Amino acid sequence: MRLTGSGLGCPDWPNCFGHQLTAPLGQLHAVIEDANRIITVLLVALLSITLLAAILRRPRRTDLVWLSAGLVGGVIADALLGAVVVYTKLNPWLVSGHMALSLSMIVLAGMLFHRSGHRYGEGARREVRCEWTVPIARLLWALLAAVLLAGMATTGSGPHSGGSDGQLVARRLPFSLQSAAWVHSVCAVALIATVAGAYLVLARTGAPRKVVNAAGRLLAVGAAQAVLGVVQYATRLPVVLVELHVLGAVALTIGVLRFQLVQVARDREPGTAHAAVVVDGGRLVPAASA
Repeated sequence: MRLTGSGLGCPDWPNCFGHQLTAPLGQLHAVIEDANRIITVLLVALLSITLLAAILRRPRRTDLVWLSAGLVGGVIADALLGAVVVYTKLNPWLVSGHMALSLSMIVLAGMLFHRSGHRYGEGARREVRCEWTVPIARLLWALLAAVLLAGMATTGSGPHSGGSDGQLVARRLPFSLQSAAWVHSVCAVALIATVAGAYLVLARTGAPRKVVNAAGRLLAVGAAQAVLGVVQYATRLPVVLVELHVLGAVALTIGVLRFQLVQVARDREPGTAHAAVVVDGGRLVPAASA
């Protein structure tokens, strides 16, 4: 909504206008904002079904229940935060928090997806694939957090306030766009350099294939995101490129999560493996182990 200027398309919450629940079809910004709310309701319903399925699962796994519950609670909290954003006329600090919470939900969803297909808990196989990349995987989370926070500061200092067509134009974060973009670039270079170094060493030392592949995919996403960032800044932040950059941030978050998850090989849950064994780094492991 910030990029389309629809942040205040619906000036009330949860109704769009006073006692009117939905947006008039002729008002584009209101329709966009209302569509976001409808999608959120559908998402809460889907996640509630997922939580119920985790509770009814036999044997029950506590980790899947808690992750599902965390997603339900997180999306509801994000919706409530969205209400506060509306009533504070798109406070840029809260808008950034809205983005941060949404990315956190992406991480939880990724963990739920991964864990639902693998065995966890007492007695489950937990074999570290590559000892020296485990601390690197943890370091990447710190670097990613710095990149994302600096990116939010850059967007919050830029020209896309979220309001347009006579709406109140929201105030911006108290940083200069150039300074925020410079800090964001430095953090991004540090992240990409770390991934590139790890990938080169992994590829040359015959490290496990899954770890090498995860590092390679993360490097490709990071490099594409960096190029896109340079182009969008040079072209004065056109909406389409900024939107693609936001999607790239989501992909980067998933890439870092995936790199961490593949550090440890685990057995698949019964019925999810596709083959008996494959060769991975010169040894035999279950085919679909992560």
